[in-house]
Amino acid sequence: MVEINCSVMQESLDRLADPGQACILMRFFKTGPGEYGEGDRFRGIKVPQIRKLVGEFSRAPPAEIIALLHSPFHEDRLLALLLLVRQYRDGDERRRSAVYRQYLANTGRINNWDLVDLTAEHIVGAHLYCRSRKPLERLAASPLLWDRRIALLATFHFIKRNDFSDTLRLVRFLLNDKEDLMHKAMGWMLREIGKRDSNIEEQFLRDHLASLPRTALRYAIERFPEKKRLAYLHGTV
Repeated sequence: MVEINCSVMQESLDRLADPGQACILMRFFKTGPGEYGEGDRFRGIKVPQIRKLVGEFSRAPPAEIIALLHSPFHEDRLLALLLLVRQYRDGDERRRSAVYRQYLANTGRINNWDLVDLTAEHIVGAHLYCRSRKPLERLAASPLLWDRRIALLATFHFIKRNDFSDTLRLVRFLLNDKEDLMHKAMGWMLREIGKRDSNIEEQFLRDHLASLPRTALRYAIERFPEKKRLAYLHGTV
């Protein structure tokens, strides 16, 4: 049996590389100077291909996963994070706690919106669901954009269980955030609450209509009937 290490996993990723697709992904994930993904490198691999590798490497040693997470290539980091999600899901309590700690110790490498969105709820949200939610406050107050997005996206795990209070609390805390990626996340989470309880979402929107960033509002009301959506946009609700 071939030992699973960082080099073996990177060789498998390299065999799937598509330079043409890499150029498309570099534009899509804003890797230009001054953009949120500045300097990120891509192999040009689609997510379903990476998910197939998760099964192949699901028993990778923790140290090798973290080594992969420190790769300059976006897809390598995504594979590492999806492996952590798998090991959290399948692990015992000791392994789950270790994965949670490793994840939060390396948030500087979880440095694009897709890396956050595919993982935060399954590790941070799942871990804190029956524990103190205080770590979310520290993340939400971080100067690092990705920490703040992790805090908010972690609550998607709670939303799916009809537990909305932490999401609403974090959105209130983040109302003055300057990052468009946070505005989109705020609106998305509010919309997800609305799918489950429209009254709670709309009460929050009415209470914070003047201070809610415009992008967040647009995302939050995306599925509203046209007349109601326009009323919110024009502030006439």
